[in-house]
This record gives sequence, structure tokens and C-alpha cells, in this order.
Amino acid sequence: MNSWQHCVESAESTYLTLFFNSNSRLAKLEESLKDETLSEEQRHEKRLQHAQKETEFLRLKRSRLGVEDFEPLKVIGRGAFGEVRLVQKKDTGHVYAMKILRKADMLEKEQVAHVRAERDILVEADHQWVVKMYYSFQDPINLYLIMEFLPGGDMMTLLMKKDTLSEECTQFYITETALAIDSIHKLGFIHRDIKPDNLLLDAKGHLKLSDFGLCTGLKKSHRTDFYRDLSQAKPSDFSKLITSSPMDSKRRAESWKKNRRQLAYSTVGTPDYIAPEVFLQTGYGPACDWWSLGVIMYEMLIGYPPFCSENPQDTYRKVMNWRETLVFPAEVPISEEAKDTIIKFCCEADRRLGSQKGLEDLKLNQFFRGVDWEHIRERPAAIPVEVRSIDDTSNFDDFPDVKLEIPAAPMPQDGEINYKDWVFINYTFKRFEGLTQRGTPTKK
Repeated sequence: MNSWQHCVESAESTYLTLFFNSNSRLAKLEESLKDETLSEEQRHEKRLQHAQKETEFLRLKRSRLGVEDFEPLKVIGRGAFGEVRLVQKKDTGHVYAMKILRKADMLEKEQVAHVRAERDILVEADHQWVVKMYYSFQDPINLYLIMEFLPGGDMMTLLMKKDTLSEECTQFYITETALAIDSIHKLGFIHRDIKPDNLLLDAKGHLKLSDFGLCTGLKKSHRTDFYRDLSQAKPSDFSKLITSSPMDSKRRAESWKKNRRQLAYSTVGTPDYIAPEVFLQTGYGPACDWWSLGVIMYEMLIGYPPFCSENPQDTYRKVMNWRETLVFPAEVPISEEAKDTIIKFCCEADRRLGSQKGLEDLKLNQFFRGVDWEHIRERPAAIPVEVRSIDDTSNFDDFPDVKLEIPAAPMPQDGEINYKDWVFINYTFKRFEGLTQRGTPTKK
């Protein structure tokens, strides 16, 4: 496909989406106006308000959004190709998380298709179990994703604070993660990078799924060559597991936690949560996400994932040899129901819990008995989150070595367009709901 054809098709898709979304909002309005308690005057007023919002949204669509519209408050995340900052929109005062990706890195590492896919997924996945994206835009050097800010931090941080979780807490978080996985499967997506780092917690302690990294290849560990390098080991190597320095559960958990955060911020990442069929590259489906859920469940109850090792190659060997390496330490007792559930998640793909009927498989499992699947998000979270203000970042790491200021992009010369920038065309997005968000504007 040449660049002109790509631009035309991308623009057509964007305008069709705008048309369908506008019609959908109008249909929802008309449905709500069927309420018999509303007077004709009230219905007329609501239609006027809707029309004004649609007009304002079209005006917003035409306006140019840039980094100058946001005040950076704090760096709250760092990755291989950029950072995440807490920012405040200057005109409304609303607080967001701004994800910044460097274009040069996207081009050099051949990540363009992947970062585009992440943007498209976040546009489409507009529901309670996925972190919401409100805007996306670009300048000559960066791509920007403006996301909802979830002040509860992530599951990785929670698990590092707590040595292990009770089975009751584990049931709650695994249930919410399962609902999140099911929601993206219904949209036709496979996340492929389900891990504690990507499970974010909102102000009430409920979970949302983020970072379609493995689906979109935003990190080195998500590229085919990473798995190819790991899979260079000979079949006979699968039995050469770490035996030189055996550790009990406590020491193993301490070792895991010591290295865990460093792995989260590195370009290498960790293969601990990845299903064996993904490594084999012989074809995989939604079942790979259910394997990851089983690994997380094990980590919540035991204190570390089942295949953790000193280096990725050894972890890979353990994952591939899971029939022998998936063991439960005697010194950390868990129920037979929990153990059985983990084994049913971490097994052959076609036999895996969730692989046949998705969520319905889990609902029949004994570990999940008593779960109110329909209303779990309405109940109090298993572990309450303390949030003191809309910009509370106490549940996030500090990054003193990363400058708070957003790197300024050089302005292009008159008529000058980077010859490679066509690959990022129509990256810009603005969500209708962003119009109604208000906070306390930044004080000068």
C-alpha cells in the first residue's frame, strides 16, 4: 500500500467512525427521552443541550491540541520508548495521564504499526474494564496519548507492598481481571501481555486493563526477535533448569521483588506471564490470556510467579517445561480449589479454563463460587485505595532522574513535512466525553 492510499483509507475510516458515533449518541438521547416523567419542555431542553454539545465537539475536533494545552505535574511512569506524566488540562483543570512515545524510536524499532494498533484499540475499547483514552495527537518528535488517570497505582506495586494476598482478595482481583479479559476478547482483541504492571486500580480500588503492549509491540520483549532469541535453546536445555542455588519460598519472593521493578522499566521485560504457545510462534488464540491470569493468581497467593528465575532464558525454559516446573511450595499452604484453578489455567491451550466458553467456564469453577459477576464493580474493593486529591500520586514510583518538562518539539519550516510523518497520519483523536470533564484549573 502506498502512502497516498494509506492516507485516504485512514481518513475514510475516521469520518465513518465520527458519523456512527454521532448517530449512536443521538439514539441514546432519544431512548432516554422516552421517560414518561419528562415534560415536553424538558425533552426540548435536553435536545438543545445535546445539539450544543455536538456543535462544541465539532469545534474541538477542528481545534489543534498540543502539549502547550497541558501543565505537567509529575512523572509517574517510564518505559523503553518514553514516559508517562500526570498532567492537567489548562482550560478545564481536569487531570490526565499523558503517555509520550518518541517517533524516532517507533520508526527505528519498526513499531509504527504496533503503536497505531494500540491507539485504534483504545479508541474502540470504550468500556469500564479498559483504561479510557480521551485524546491522541502528535508533534514533529512525539506521539501523545491522553488517558484517564487512575490514582490507585498498579497491581505490581500492590503485590510488592503485600507479601501475599488472601484467597478472598485473590478471588476479587482475579474475577475483575477475568471480566476485563473477557471484554476485550468480545471486541476481537487478544491482549497477550496480561501481567500485574498492566492492571491499574482506580480511586475506589477497582481494576482496569491498560497497555496493549504485546498486542502492539511497544517494548523490545514484544517483538518476534526477542522470542526467537529465547527459543534458540535446544530441546535438551529444557531440563537444564536452575538447580545450583535452590531457594525456599521466602528467599525466592525476596529475590523476585528485588529485581521486579527494574524489569518493569527495562526494554527487555519479563517472560514470566507469557503462555508457552506464544513462544512457539506456531499460532495462538485468546487462551493465552487465561494462562497469564493463572500465573498472576499463583503470584498473588504464593508471593512470586511460578516460573521466575534469575534471567529470561531460564524463565523461558521453565515455562516451556511447565508440566515439571509448575509446583506449589509446601511452606505456603493454599486451598485445593485455588491450586486446582491455577493448574486449569496453566495447562494445554485447548484444555485451559476459559478456552471453551470464556467467562462461562470460570463461573462454573469452585474457586469462584459466591462471586456476583454482574455487580462486582459496585461492591467495595477487596483492598481500599487511599486517594487524598485528584492529583494524588502516592501510589506511584518517583522518577527524579526524568525531567518534568515535556521536551519541546522544533517547529518545522514553512511547508516542511517530515517525509516519514505520513505513517502517523490521522493519529489524532478526541473523545466526546472529554467535553464534560472539569476540575480545578491550574493556578498561575
